[in-house]
Amino acid sequence: MQTMQIRIPARIVATIGLLSILASCAFSQDNPLAEAALEQETPPNIVWIIADDQAYGDFGFMGHDIVQTPNLDQLAAESAVFPNGYVPTSLCRASLATLITGKYAWDHGICFNDPPEGMAHSDTFRFLEMQTPMPMDLRRQGYRSMQTGKFWEGPFANGGFTDGMTQGTRHGDQGLSIGRRTMQPIDDFLGDVGDDPFFVWFAPYLPHSPFDAEPRFREPYENMGLDDRTLGYYANIAWLDETVGQMMDLLEAHGQADNTVIMFIVDNGWVPNRQGESFRDLQGRTLRYDPRSKSSPYEGGVRTPIMVRWPGHIEPGRRNDLISSVDFFPTTLALANLPQRPELKGTNLLPYLRGQSSLAPRTMFGEIYYHTSVDLDNPTVNVTHRWAREGDWKLIVNDHDGGRAELYNLVNDPDERDDLAGDAAQTQRVASLRAQIEEWWPD
Repeated sequence: MQTMQIRIPARIVATIGLLSILASCAFSQDNPLAEAALEQETPPNIVWIIADDQAYGDFGFMGHDIVQTPNLDQLAAESAVFPNGYVPTSLCRASLATLITGKYAWDHGICFNDPPEGMAHSDTFRFLEMQTPMPMDLRRQGYRSMQTGKFWEGPFANGGFTDGMTQGTRHGDQGLSIGRRTMQPIDDFLGDVGDDPFFVWFAPYLPHSPFDAEPRFREPYENMGLDDRTLGYYANIAWLDETVGQMMDLLEAHGQADNTVIMFIVDNGWVPNRQGESFRDLQGRTLRYDPRSKSSPYEGGVRTPIMVRWPGHIEPGRRNDLISSVDFFPTTLALANLPQRPELKGTNLLPYLRGQSSLAPRTMFGEIYYHTSVDLDNPTVNVTHRWAREGDWKLIVNDHDGGRAELYNLVNDPDERDDLAGDAAQTQRVASLRAQIEEWWPD
């Protein structure tokens, strides 16, 4: 005789467990265990929205005078917004790997987009295999997790996802259709999860090139005297904005909009080459963008607005604190009521976001690598720059040029054109920031 197995949703299991704790504690006001149980919440759903190749200022809510992003502006109005967010590494694969591992690139080892010439892309999946990707931790709390969009590390299961689109080739193969051609996989996933909590990795390949947005996205920017690459980039931003609106509509349609935390970030910046000049990177590759954007340590590469939305739990508004993509993992663990992992260098932002504590001033750190690895097993050979931001000041150490330092005051000089490293009045500041970088950097 066959035995019928009944699958009890994780949310119900969690609720039953909570009620059992409360009952055993007899609701005693003097019992700290009862008080802790009362404070415990059913974990929310979580969606990470990861834009691809977009400069930090190219949003309506960031004050751009041309770019139109009504859906992202609405998300910003409902979110805690950090205009001074950062990714440590402005190289897309390394940046995405930092998000999913919670570690700097020198720690997780994915310090490149492509392996050395002659090596297969699949030979590099071993670096993620040595980590515990964030979706794998969420499984312990009964989460289903869905990968869509850009993902470099092989089949979606390599990232610990229970569901997904990418099968294993460079960039993300089938996953790249999300947003650009369809939202159906997410709709299907949301319809299938039932009462289980869920996590969605929503990384549409936008506004990344190719700049092939439909004419309706281009029309608002025509007749403005824009060069074709800038116009195409702005049109792709409008396309991204529409996909974000579609994502929010799907959550609403499935009754999950208020019980889902949205976390938004960009993997790295992108500043179009408006002069039409030809630039080359340190490995001799021709660039189709400004050399101070992606793959650089400048603000156009590493800075990104970060947003966190959780209706009824997180107060919307702008916050000037410095935060980083390394904070996504520990904050997500806290949202899922999971213990923190001591090896992670980021900060759990949840107590601060919920108004339960303040966020101490921090120094942001980052490192920049060659696009194509020189030596997979020695990341320091691949590094071109290291950088740190403390308050209004930012130091860049150019390791490709003998450790030459550049110092900028980002309030007075947001475009980083006035290098103050040689100013005698800034000698101590340069030394202090350089020492902090060396202390942060591994032996």
